[in-house]
Amino acid sequence: MSNDKIIRVACIGLGWVSLHRHFPSIKRHPNLKLVGVIDRYPGQAAAIAKKYKLPYYAETEDLTKVPWLENVDAVIIATAPMAHAELAMTAMALGKHVLTEKPFAMSVEEGVAMCAAARQYDRILAVVHNFQFSRAANKLMHDLATGKLGKIKRITAVQLGNPHRRLPSWFEKLPLGLFYDESPHFFYLLHRLSGGHLKLQHAHGIASANNHNTPAAVSLLYRNEYNTPITINCQFDSTISEWYVMIAGKDYLGIIDIFRDIYMRIPNDGVHGPRQILCTSISAIWQHIIQHIPNGIAYMFNRLDYGNDAVFDTFANAVKSGIQPDAIGCDRALSVLKLQHEAIEALERNMYK
Repeated sequence: MSNDKIIRVACIGLGWVSLHRHFPSIKRHPNLKLVGVIDRYPGQAAAIAKKYKLPYYAETEDLTKVPWLENVDAVIIATAPMAHAELAMTAMALGKHVLTEKPFAMSVEEGVAMCAAARQYDRILAVVHNFQFSRAANKLMHDLATGKLGKIKRITAVQLGNPHRRLPSWFEKLPLGLFYDESPHFFYLLHRLSGGHLKLQHAHGIASANNHNTPAAVSLLYRNEYNTPITINCQFDSTISEWYVMIAGKDYLGIIDIFRDIYMRIPNDGVHGPRQILCTSISAIWQHIIQHIPNGIAYMFNRLDYGNDAVFDTFANAVKSGIQPDAIGCDRALSVLKLQHEAIEALERNMYK
């Protein structure tokens, strides 16, 4: 495919993520053009096609029944995870490149089959692992690359989730519910930030008090090839919703506030006296404010993309080059999927009431 060719795209599954994350990124990209939409719910695809003045739409779960797919180069899958594997493999068999939402698949076996299909049909297969490309993550990556933080001592991911926030209707059907839906974000972030393989050391969870599939809390301990301790701590029945990734270096603590797309670099406070405490407070407040204002404006105008624009750009470049992308490619997606299932098996053995 030539570099100036427009990649014609169809979106499958027209929920919140598709409309508020995928559509804007496609619209902003100079080499992507949304031409059609597909959804299984009656009237949804027709209404969206009319609203966005798209030439094609279909109401189906079977891509082989969509004749206009011959006019499409790639599909973006944003359905419930249970449908990812079949849709992706059918699309690739029809000659389409695929970008799918996370979770990649429902089992390691499905993920292996999807990657095999990508090789068999010589198609690009990628997954929306977007937060690793956010503004905040890019700043942290730069500090790591330049050694700004000093020798890395520990990496920590923390998730607090209020169960009353906007959530997909199908999450309780997944293995360990929300953990399965949301843990890919931490796994791909930590894999990239830690610079290597994550080896599970310990896992335990606290079961839901309401007999939900989603546990109340999860705690995981890993080490990478440099023997750095890496932890994931999730609370799914929290009173607030916050996501953070922290890297403790000898000289600085780097913090990503994922929801606000803010990165703060807090200096070593030494003896933790009054002067150091004041400096830490001023530094954190100032860094938060100067990023919160432009990010808030971007959010108001639907331009706080949380790295989605970079995902779609990487996908478009991969389609043009014919080379599977590294950070969002099927091999990385499969490695994240394996981490998920390894964690689930360990958590199920150590789930406390």
